[in-house]
Amino acid sequence: MTYQEQYANYLAQLEDTLKAVCDEQLPVDSKVGQAARYSLLAGGKRIRAILTMACCELLQGDLQAATRFACAVEMVHCFSLIHDDLPCMDDDDYRRGKPSCHKAYDEATALLAGDALLNAAFEVIATTSTSDTAKLGAIRALSQGTGLQGMIYGQELDMAFEHGLPTEEDLRKIHRNKTGALINASVQMGLCAGNASEQDKRILQEFAYGIGLVFQIVDDVLDVTSTSEELGKPVGSDAENGKVTFATLYQPEQAMEMARQLNNQICTVLHQAYGQRADFLIQLAELLLSRKH
Repeated sequence: MTYQEQYANYLAQLEDTLKAVCDEQLPVDSKVGQAARYSLLAGGKRIRAILTMACCELLQGDLQAATRFACAVEMVHCFSLIHDDLPCMDDDDYRRGKPSCHKAYDEATALLAGDALLNAAFEVIATTSTSDTAKLGAIRALSQGTGLQGMIYGQELDMAFEHGLPTEEDLRKIHRNKTGALINASVQMGLCAGNASEQDKRILQEFAYGIGLVFQIVDDVLDVTSTSEELGKPVGSDAENGKVTFATLYQPEQAMEMARQLNNQICTVLHQAYGQRADFLIQLAELLLSRKH
C-alpha cells in the first residue's frame, strides 16, 4: 500500500468512527452539541489522530481500539482550537476556511462546546472495548498532554511571552508544551493500543516532540509567507501583534533550515529502530515539513 493509500485508509476509518462517536456523545438537540459537531467534523489533516493509528500499527496493535483513542485525540485538539479562536485568546474569525465556532454560533456556546469535547474525549476512551491497562494508559497520556504538564502550560507560557522577547530556548519550551505535548500524547496513546516496550516509548516520544517542533516552525513560517486562502485561517496576526516566533527570531529560510535538520535527525533514528516499518511515519514527517497549508 502506498503512503497516500494508507493515509486515505486511516482517514476513512477515523471519519466513520468520529461520526459514530458524535452520535454517542454530542446530541443534535443541543445547541452546544451542534456547535461541537460543527467544529469536530469540519475536516482538517487529522495528523494527531493518524499518528495514534499509525503508531499502533507500527507495533501490530489493536487498530480498532486505537481508532477510538484517535477520536479522543481529535476531540481534545478541536477543543483547543475552539478556545484558541475565542476573542480572549487569539481572536480569530476563521478556522479551516469556515467561520470559527464562536462566529458560527456565539462565544458562550463555543466555550461550552470546547468544554463538552474535552469531557467527552475521556468517556470515549473509557468506553472503548480493550483492556483496562490500555484505557488507563491512554487516559493518562491524554490528560498529561493536555493539562498543566502539557498543552495548557504551553498556552500559559505563550501568553506570558506575548509582548516580551523570548529566546530560542523560550520558544522551544513554549512549543514543546503547546504543540509537542499533545502530539506526544497522540503517539503514546497509539502505543497503549499496541505492544510497546519502554524503548519503543522513548524512541517514539523523541520522534513526537521532534515533529511537534518542526510543525510549529513551519506554522510560523507559513504565517509570514502564505495567504489566508491557502491556509484557511488568518495570516500575519503574529506580526500584527508584535509576537516573536521562529520566523521573526530568524529569517524564514533560516527557520526552515533548522526544521529540515531536525526532521532529518528524527527520521534517521526512526529508520534505524524500525526499518521499513517506519516508512509511513517518515513520509508523514517529510510531508509536514514541506506542507504549504
